[in-house]
Amino acid sequence: MNTVITTPRLGLVILKVAGRCNLDCTYCYEFNLADQTLAAGPRMMSDEVFSSTIERMRRHADKSGQRSISLSFHGGEPCLVGAARFDRWCEEARASLPDLQVFISVQTNGTLINRDWIDVFLRHGVDVGISLDGPPEVHDHFRIRRSGGGSYKAVRRGIDMLQANGVRYGILAVVQLGADPLKIHRHFLDIGCRSISYLLPDMTHDTIGDARTRFGPTPCADYLIPIFEDWWNNSTLEVRIRNFWEVSRVILGGASHVDALGNIPLGFVVVNPSGEVEGLDVLKACEDGLTRTGLNVLNDDFADLIHASPLHSRMVFDGAPLPTDCVGCVEMDTCAGGYHPHRYSKERGFDNRSVWCADLLKIFAHLRRRLDVDPGETVRLRRELAGAR
Repeated sequence: MNTVITTPRLGLVILKVAGRCNLDCTYCYEFNLADQTLAAGPRMMSDEVFSSTIERMRRHADKSGQRSISLSFHGGEPCLVGAARFDRWCEEARASLPDLQVFISVQTNGTLINRDWIDVFLRHGVDVGISLDGPPEVHDHFRIRRSGGGSYKAVRRGIDMLQANGVRYGILAVVQLGADPLKIHRHFLDIGCRSISYLLPDMTHDTIGDARTRFGPTPCADYLIPIFEDWWNNSTLEVRIRNFWEVSRVILGGASHVDALGNIPLGFVVVNPSGEVEGLDVLKACEDGLTRTGLNVLNDDFADLIHASPLHSRMVFDGAPLPTDCVGCVEMDTCAGGYHPHRYSKERGFDNRSVWCADLLKIFAHLRRRLDVDPGETVRLRRELAGAR
């Protein structure tokens, strides 16, 4: 008799291994927006919490029947833990999860990368995400050191080391409203970046007002569409801009692979240095305490989220409800409301369309014209792909 699997898969566990950062980025949702949980907790994750997290991953995989899982190191700044400890933790993860294929990544500001880190990244096949917002005059305006001054030179030194040693890396860049998008994008290409993700600023319906006044009704679309045109007309396929790949994917009938589109189950949890388990950590941009679940890896399994926090359980394992205002929209099954924190208001919670709704619709319309796929064709393609599966 076949065993029925009732525990949902968990594709990713994000470890906030450092509760501090050597930078003081003005828009950081961990330290400079609505919630101060990380700053109020331990400076670093202990070995006990790390080992407990790995054990919870093993237990969850046993119950869900999955054969692979991703482990991503975040912060604060994860490189503050030191290359030797990171190396030891990677070895422990693989040794303690022998029946799972374990994919390891790190999201870093890049300023602390040195020869020791390069060796560890290569030894464990680590994928590296680097936060870089543009050339020095753009990057250094927002991503500043706690001691004062910009961080661009240190980040570039880290990127140059990654490139010289063949370490896989990608760039995460926050959309700089009102800036010259092509100047920024071409800077990334000029320094050799071939994988770029542009992040929409983390604003809510309670905080968007000033941006609308200063930058107009569709500043993100006005930033991204010129980049798309440059990419479409001039770049080879080796340059991967994740935003455009993912919008194109859902337009062509595929499933979204990112949490900002498609209203898909997030499929990940976050573990803080204290061991506290969170759902979507970016909700810290919305309201203080919104990410807390009451769970801790020292005592609780990840599946306990189902009973401990209906809000996070829906987001992580089921997918959040479609916002009321999105019902009937031509992109209700593709955009599907946009990124969760961008839907938030204190008055209505997450039952709002994204603050970037007009931008998303403009971007979708532009890519549909380029791909020559209207909403009706997307529906047909989805049906065909579902039938093929």
